[in-house]
Amino acid sequence: MKRFQHFPNILLLGAVFLLVFVLAACNPDAAAPAQEAPQEEAAQDAGGEEAAAGAAEETPAETAPAEPEAAAPVDSGPAPTGLVDEIVVVEEPSQDAAVTRLGVGEIDVFANSVSDPEVFQSIQAAGLKYAQSYGNYSELTFNPAGPVFEGTGKLNPFAVPAVREAMNWLVDRDYISEELYGGLAVPRYLPITRAFPDYARLVDVARQLELKYAHAPDKAREVITAEMEKLGAEMVDGKWQYEGEPVEIIVLIRTEDVRNEIGDYVANLLEDLGFDVTRDYKAAADASPIWIRGNPGDGLFHIYTGGWVTTAVSRDQAGNFDFFYTPRGLSFPLWQAYTPSEEFDTVSDRLGRRDFKTMDERKELFAQALDLSMQDSIRIWLVDQLGASPYRTDIAVAADLAGGVNGSALWPYTLRKGQDDGASVTIASPSILPEPWNPVAGSNWVYDTMLQRGMSDGGVLPDPFTGLSWPQRIERAEVTIQTGLPVVKSLDWVDLQFADTIEVPADAWIDWDTETQKFITVGEKYPEGLTALRKSVVYYPSDLYDIKWQDGSSLTLADFILGNIMTYERANEASPIYDEAAVPSFEQFQESFRGWRIVQEDPLVIEAYSDLYGLDAEANVATFFPGGGAWHLLGMGIMAESAGELAFSSDKADAKEVEWMNYIAGPSLEILKAKLDEAAADSYIPYEPTMSAYITADDAAARWSNLEAWYAEKGHFWVDLGPYYLEDAFPVEGTVLLKRNPDFTDPADKWLRFQEPMIADVVVDGPGRVTIGEEATYDVLVTFKGEAYPTSDINTVKYLVFNAVGDLAFSGEAEAAADGQWQVVLSADQTGQLETGANRLEIAVVPIPVSVPTFGSLEFVTVP
Repeated sequence: MKRFQHFPNILLLGAVFLLVFVLAACNPDAAAPAQEAPQEEAAQDAGGEEAAAGAAEETPAETAPAEPEAAAPVDSGPAPTGLVDEIVVVEEPSQDAAVTRLGVGEIDVFANSVSDPEVFQSIQAAGLKYAQSYGNYSELTFNPAGPVFEGTGKLNPFAVPAVREAMNWLVDRDYISEELYGGLAVPRYLPITRAFPDYARLVDVARQLELKYAHAPDKAREVITAEMEKLGAEMVDGKWQYEGEPVEIIVLIRTEDVRNEIGDYVANLLEDLGFDVTRDYKAAADASPIWIRGNPGDGLFHIYTGGWVTTAVSRDQAGNFDFFYTPRGLSFPLWQAYTPSEEFDTVSDRLGRRDFKTMDERKELFAQALDLSMQDSIRIWLVDQLGASPYRTDIAVAADLAGGVNGSALWPYTLRKGQDDGASVTIASPSILPEPWNPVAGSNWVYDTMLQRGMSDGGVLPDPFTGLSWPQRIERAEVTIQTGLPVVKSLDWVDLQFADTIEVPADAWIDWDTETQKFITVGEKYPEGLTALRKSVVYYPSDLYDIKWQDGSSLTLADFILGNIMTYERANEASPIYDEAAVPSFEQFQESFRGWRIVQEDPLVIEAYSDLYGLDAEANVATFFPGGGAWHLLGMGIMAESAGELAFSSDKADAKEVEWMNYIAGPSLEILKAKLDEAAADSYIPYEPTMSAYITADDAAARWSNLEAWYAEKGHFWVDLGPYYLEDAFPVEGTVLLKRNPDFTDPADKWLRFQEPMIADVVVDGPGRVTIGEEATYDVLVTFKGEAYPTSDINTVKYLVFNAVGDLAFSGEAEAAADGQWQVVLSADQTGQLETGANRLEIAVVPIPVSVPTFGSLEFVTVP
């Protein structure tokens, strides 16, 4: 008998994707299933732009059963003592130094995911606590401008998709994961994550593509050579030349982590192919203006050693293609230079809008998109990482299985130190304030968004183990889905119903008239009527309006509305805040959005209608909660952009040659202060024809007065609703100071209830030698901490058999024999299809209590 054991929580299971960190209020459908997109991290771009989130095994829509009811997490956290009054955030780009500083007590938490094997050993040796996470991944981002750069006149081979595709064959992902990451990573080929449900759903498709794009350097050389010759380049004495000059490749290499070594490795490979390679080593803040904010046509880089973090368990990654491969992903200049093929763009758009009726149709779209993404390869994926976020033993904090500590939505609600209240905690981050903050299109770096999450609040918050949403500010919700669509419910706070037809009320708002500054109703735009695939009704509690913004202003209905107006204004050429970079995502939003209306103002009840839906009922709740989007804060920024003095997005700032709006530091503050003075003098109400129904002159005067007092005391304009507020920010010195918000009145123990995640261990046991044409039985043993994993807690156990030439021969589902015991029976007909040679049985186990599947495998030979 041959046995293979797999421990996903040690070395072999890979890491993990929405939609960027955006102000929810600026997108009326923001709480829809598109979930968080990857988020570019600075130092460990194994972390970075926030990423996308579903269940486990695909089930036909017509018969989709509800998932077993997920119990509320058991309270195993500390008593609600050790409340933290002050958080000092300092910069520490070195993981080694961070562990040393943790050991001697200079810092309490290192807010970064460590994937360096030597540093990980140091964490263990120092006796530090750490949270494991699976949401970090590394890649190579290519500059698509060209094929000749406008700024330099030099050739850019990576403007050619076939050259980018060939890079998949050139790099050896096994070498990167085993040698550079020391086994704390697994090869990643695709824009979906091995550790999340979609990979398990699509494992047969994924594995075939992984085999197709396995390391094949000779093939890479052949393709690149052919494409270079088509571009007019020639090989002279072993070096590529174009118009008599050597072809230079600039590799922008991040220095804070393993990507330093990855950059050198890739540079070496390209030099071996005959390119002149310039290695441009830079830390996060220095690299950002080049690759993400700069004009790709300037030719300042060809390749960037990127990395991302999915900050919440991603249950539905259908939006990853839009985010990573199309201009709809981000407003930055690099994304706006993306030109996917028409076929790829169409498939990506359909997945992004969830334009499918069944799980089978979804799988077909995914299969097409995965194949086309490899042909496009605007970025090639390298590894999924297993990360460890270290902290001292007297610290308690809820980490996310995807994002660790710095990606966790719950970290500010659960952070504790010792047993005495009033503690001060020092958090080290690899980079501090790398880009400007504003609540519309500001920094998307995880180092920034982690701090912003500490100061914000939400209508719902994600479960750190499953990614399912739990109510935070809302009380409950009702979701209605068109009959037959593949949506299931797991938690009892949301009511899921199905209907053959969902009519959109005539008085629902569906559009905006920039000239009259009035919402357009469904009845006005669609007098013949309108239907939707999804309806969400969210109920807020009666004390909603007792919540206060950190400047003392009370939360009002106006805060829920202004961000939604801005969604339309920023995409309308007639608007003074029009931003060309906002158009692609708006156009996609408009294709699926079907309206929203305020059913009741107090207690607040909001309905929303859309043709965009998620696989989980909990992901279909549109809360509209305006965390980070107080109307007076947005209004001040609207004034500045309308006057042409600042811009919310970096793309517009560059185009207009103005400052990228920054609410916390720099030249923006003086401009914003001048707009605040104007607003206070005039009791300014933005978009007054509509907003005056929700803001009186006295309300406006009070808001502007509160903000004036806040700025006079704090020296910045960052005001939010969450557990902490921004006391000071020092970008040059690399320090941020947060303090506890005295008006944040949630019970101290509200979120202290998450026990250790039940990540499964898998053992595959069975014959290593099988006679062709005879039945073979394999046992799959599934445990957690040595105990049998209950069958009722397993969604599915899928198997795949790859034959001697690496092709997928057949697949299916294992049968449950008892708790923790499953069987795979290969029939005589199945083994009869196999040739003589070595075969591989692969297992994917998908639990319910956590959304991280576990993989195992076993090799066997077939003989006549």
